[in-house]
Amino acid sequence: MKIISLFSGAGGMDLGFIEAGFDVVWANDFDLDACTTYKTNIQDHITHGDITKISSKKIIYDIFEGDFSKFVKAEILKQNNNITLEDLSDNDIEYEKAKIDVIIGGFPCQGFSVANTKRSIEDKRNFLYKEMLRIINDFKPKYFVAENVKGILSLHKGKVFELIQEDFKEIGYKNLKAKLLNSADYGVPQQRERVIIIGNKINKPITFPKQSHIHHDKYEGKGKKHITAKDVLEELYHIDTVERNTDKRIKLKTKDIHNHIAYTNVESKFWGRKHKVDQAEICDYLKEWRNKKGISTKKVDEHFGYAHTAGHWFRKDNKSGSIPKPSDWCELKKLLGFCDKYDKQVTEFVEKEIKFEQSLRIANWDRPSDTITASTPEIHPNKHRRLSVRECARIQTFPDDFIFKGSLSSQHRQVGNAVPPVLATQIAKEIKKNL
Repeated sequence: MKIISLFSGAGGMDLGFIEAGFDVVWANDFDLDACTTYKTNIQDHITHGDITKISSKKIIYDIFEGDFSKFVKAEILKQNNNITLEDLSDNDIEYEKAKIDVIIGGFPCQGFSVANTKRSIEDKRNFLYKEMLRIINDFKPKYFVAENVKGILSLHKGKVFELIQEDFKEIGYKNLKAKLLNSADYGVPQQRERVIIIGNKINKPITFPKQSHIHHDKYEGKGKKHITAKDVLEELYHIDTVERNTDKRIKLKTKDIHNHIAYTNVESKFWGRKHKVDQAEICDYLKEWRNKKGISTKKVDEHFGYAHTAGHWFRKDNKSGSIPKPSDWCELKKLLGFCDKYDKQVTEFVEKEIKFEQSLRIANWDRPSDTITASTPEIHPNKHRRLSVRECARIQTFPDDFIFKGSLSSQHRQVGNAVPPVLATQIAKEIKKNL
């Protein structure tokens, strides 16, 4: 049973479907480190790149390793023996020959998240699901599975989700269901709520996995209790982490443990700007002075020894610009000769209390962990460090021999963005029954 995987990340969902007996024939992600991780642990059939710039005909070309005879209409090949991919239109290609059974993907969810108070129907990231829609429409798999945060259900009072459902129904997936699943109920040691959308066009009932684990407070002796953080982390509790950004590993009994690296910042305070700063106003101000001086952003970069950094100080789209750190501000002032107007706002810092709950939470120990996110993880119960990448990966149910690549922050991002493989396996088994 063949799968195309979109927005694959490090491969959590893919790993679950492979465990259930599926064969991933093509995958894609925009994150280079995630692709490297995927290739290291799964297969090298993942394509790194922007899905909006990858055509369906390129995907089928990759699947058949460039053998046009396997997917191009015979009459087209007779007309041109030296045909190239660019010569072909979608009408020249027989996508059904790829025999894709399922297309899976967790399309980017930042725009949908309930944690993002500025989420909007206009957020471009909200519409990357349409790329998934496009590829599903071309390959026409029997099933599709999409994963997203629960905020997708409430965005614009549910109107966005209604539009998404209508889009899938219009391309033939009228048999469609969505369900909010908590990973802890399915054997994952983590309270992680995600919406799973399943559609098929083979007129089979859509079923979700049955809950297998029960909250401790509701447990009445039947089934299994939720798996706790302690259950999966206790044996690493007293084992020192290794230096970050290395491939060093530790020996645990008879196996090697990779990625046991962690942040050591557990303070509840940070240094922040003393005065309110209007980022757009300062970007415009710096841009005005750079123009007066007649210096290009490239020259500014060369002066500071940066690569594509200074340009953010003068962004035309100043909403996405950035403000120089104090030392860069002082040097920039010498270079451009601007006045003292914004010196206090940019250079004066004070110690502030951290207000973001995520930065302060201590990892749960006697119950499932809180949601593993793509940012800085929770503080370890020993309070000396944050959870390591490996500890987060265990909470996400990645096997210990699954090796994450990239910097420490990149590895945490890959782990936090993933679908727990154990949950993905159970979803895959339900689909496999109907196939």
